[in-house]
Amino acid sequence: MSVQRLPLPEALVAKARAYAAGDGAPAEPRDAATVVLLRPGARASELYLLRRQTSMAFAGGMCVFPGGGVDPRDFDDELVDRGLWAGPSPAEWATRLGCDEARARALVCAAVRETFEESSVLLAGASADEVVADTTGDDWEADRVALESRELSLTAFLERRSLVLRTDLLGAWSGWLTPIFEPRRYRTWFFVARLPEGQVTRDVSTESSSVWWADALDVVEDVEEQRVQMMPPTWLTCLDVGQYADPSAVLAEARGRTVEMFMPEVTADGEGFILSTPPRYVSLLAAR
Repeated sequence: MSVQRLPLPEALVAKARAYAAGDGAPAEPRDAATVVLLRPGARASELYLLRRQTSMAFAGGMCVFPGGGVDPRDFDDELVDRGLWAGPSPAEWATRLGCDEARARALVCAAVRETFEESSVLLAGASADEVVADTTGDDWEADRVALESRELSLTAFLERRSLVLRTDLLGAWSGWLTPIFEPRRYRTWFFVARLPEGQVTRDVSTESSSVWWADALDVVEDVEEQRVQMMPPTWLTCLDVGQYADPSAVLAEARGRTVEMFMPEVTADGEGFILSTPPRYVSLLAAR
């Protein structure tokens, strides 16, 4: 199959042209984290996807991974001081994520918190060698709702349940910055994580209209055939993850990665326009 270049809609091209002409100032990006949840699939890993409500101001109707913006309480350094953090230190994560230590700590917390809020999957355990096996009970749901509504902080949640954050279950994958001409901008770090044994995903996010698991390479083809709507960073992540045989191979690759933030720019492509692609993905696209 020849590669689908995902031409940009005229409305987006018009925004870019207006900005280039000096009409508007760039919005300040908000830090965000998103997590590619993995489980074994037929051809490659299966990924957990959510279709955002069409009413959402940002990426309405698009298929995404669990994730969201960093909350101020994600910066709580008490989480580390109270021994609620297991795995690579915030300093090690800062190196992997290409940012300062405080931001790295907040991003990891946001990644775990948002994944629990949007899928009911919790990357935490009673010790550094354990992981929660079941989060389907009513008491877990009450805590999830309290986290989502910001009535409960991640630190308080972990402390109350005598859990530690299993940061070793996460892998750093990539970083994407919303184009400069967009009115809503996010600086998003992409993580990868295997679905913990015993846990199940649940359709709990109020921001999604549907959720499902799908083989990474099947998703790529669905987007190319326009059966699914997906922003380029998400689509390219599916293509990238699909090159590895299973979740173990993906996580092994993640251990050697450091994040370099990439901001796509609008470029001409024949009679249309596309967004520029990080060098890492050029060969993957050429091979399709």
